[in-house]
Amino acid sequence: MKISKRYGMLLALLIFAMSVWAGNVRLSLDMGRGHNGIAVGELFYINVDVSDINEAPATPSAVKGAKVMYFERVSQSSSFSNINGQVTQTSSSRYVLTLRATEEGQFSFGPISVGGVKSNTVSYTIGKGSSSPADRSGSADKSDSSDPNAKPDSSDKPKFIGKGDSNLFLRASVSQTNVYEQQALVYTVKLYTTYDAIKFIGATAAPKFDGFVVEESKDISHSLTAETYNGKTYATAVIARYVIFPQMSGQLKVMGNTYTVSVDQREYYHDPFWGSMSYATPLQLNVTPNDLVVDVKPLPSPKPADFSGGVGDFRISSDLKSGLFKSNTAASIVYTVTGTGNLKYVQLPDLNALYPSELEVYTPKTDVQADVNGGNVSGKVTFDYTFMPLEEGNFKIPAVKFVYFNPSTGKYETAQAKGYDITVGKGESSAKSHVNRQRKFNESLQVVNPSELKKDRVALVNTFLYWLFFIIPFVALVVAVVAYRSYIKSHADMAAFNSRRADKIARRRLKKAAACMKKGDADGFYNELLIALWGYMGDKLKMPTSELMRDNIRTVLEEKSVPEKVIEGFISLLDKCEFAKYSSADAESSMKSTYEAAINEINDVENAFKKGGDK
Repeated sequence: MKISKRYGMLLALLIFAMSVWAGNVRLSLDMGRGHNGIAVGELFYINVDVSDINEAPATPSAVKGAKVMYFERVSQSSSFSNINGQVTQTSSSRYVLTLRATEEGQFSFGPISVGGVKSNTVSYTIGKGSSSPADRSGSADKSDSSDPNAKPDSSDKPKFIGKGDSNLFLRASVSQTNVYEQQALVYTVKLYTTYDAIKFIGATAAPKFDGFVVEESKDISHSLTAETYNGKTYATAVIARYVIFPQMSGQLKVMGNTYTVSVDQREYYHDPFWGSMSYATPLQLNVTPNDLVVDVKPLPSPKPADFSGGVGDFRISSDLKSGLFKSNTAASIVYTVTGTGNLKYVQLPDLNALYPSELEVYTPKTDVQADVNGGNVSGKVTFDYTFMPLEEGNFKIPAVKFVYFNPSTGKYETAQAKGYDITVGKGESSAKSHVNRQRKFNESLQVVNPSELKKDRVALVNTFLYWLFFIIPFVALVVAVVAYRSYIKSHADMAAFNSRRADKIARRRLKKAAACMKKGDADGFYNELLIALWGYMGDKLKMPTSELMRDNIRTVLEEKSVPEKVIEGFISLLDKCEFAKYSSADAESSMKSTYEAAINEINDVENAFKKGGDK
């Protein structure tokens, strides 16, 4: 009996000890310093205190009436005690769930389970906000941008600043501020910060490069580096780099775009047991780099008559694909332009005007392989020409000169591709066709025995069928000569020929954009779409690439009596495509509507030219 009492007492003590050392999870609501309530758009916090449990709580996937912003541990403590040889240990951790109120109403959160232990439930009421989050951010932007050195307030709401402060700002720079038209420039945006951690950097608007053609560079920083600026050490990173080509002379302005940066701001406090401690507070900043002005000089006049439109440093080579040539048999010659500069916009001279008249040259197939490396665009452009020898004999393919402007020397320079001497033999296809025509004609003739002639029989020479054998070849010959002369005439002026076929050429280019749209490739889609639109207008207006600018397009279209509405629609579409190319916000979602708009705008321009008689 005494033994059972003893065991019962031990069991009671064990149960008591377990209740003392059992884990505990408790939730508490924190509306932030200086707040008596929660309003839509504001941040508030739920503290999760975990005691004597080795597991960490999971991040909540959803909270009623609010959006989950962050969930992290902000403090941890433990204690030991030794009483009469009995060693005990306790531990506790605090986790903070940062939330943004999204709708009005009464809500509750919890219970949650940590290590099998359930917490209590907290209730909260969200009231109507004084203004929308967008209004609050906008007003904060305005107030802060007026004072670039203003420090963020001490509330727990996201802070918004304009141009930046001494703790975080952006600097924009260009490689040169005094350049020629079409000369490559490097535009760089660098981040400077003293905050502990950068969590997110994203552009909220596209940069404005009015008067420039832009190529985005992948040469950006992948880690932070230390740099001293104005006597203070910052962590820096290049977050954006573009190679830009000015399209007009004068002072062109580059306006910096806005970036959203999420950082951790360190806050310090004193703990009686552990001493000086700190915890991170999330901070959101909207920062804009400085604007820049570039002085652009026009290319020297007079421009050479055979100027290719290239600005940079280039070389050209030629490659004749075959050494055996026959009349009426197509052959191929490839010209390759290599170097650095505005490769995508160079053109070769009209080869029909250079080649002998016995060699007919067709529109080339162009392939651009260019990459943005560091401060320029380098690579190559191949022009694959098909030509047709029309006669037998010895002919000379002349050397082709490529005239470009070199901004390093400030002069027009010439690169040259070698020429070739070729011998054209008789084509087999033409000989066979002649033999076949002769055989068919001979078979058509009928030999009549005079004894078989009858008085009532009409002589073959007096029948219409007899003369039809002469009329048909004669008419066919006349039609062939007229068609051939028309073909030669239409191809003599390649600019006029391309102008008439501008609509068809543009639609073939649009097919490439459609293929990118199906694959979800927004960058490729807008690149191909811009090439199609600029190429269509260059072909339609017979305008070289060096003169292909918005103001020139507007002037020429107005001279051709194109309605103002059609002009504005086409130029607005160009602006929209260039904006979407550098803004990832809704580029993918608007690809289909932009593609349809491109087709409509091209149709409108074509209809306007038809009504005006294609002046």
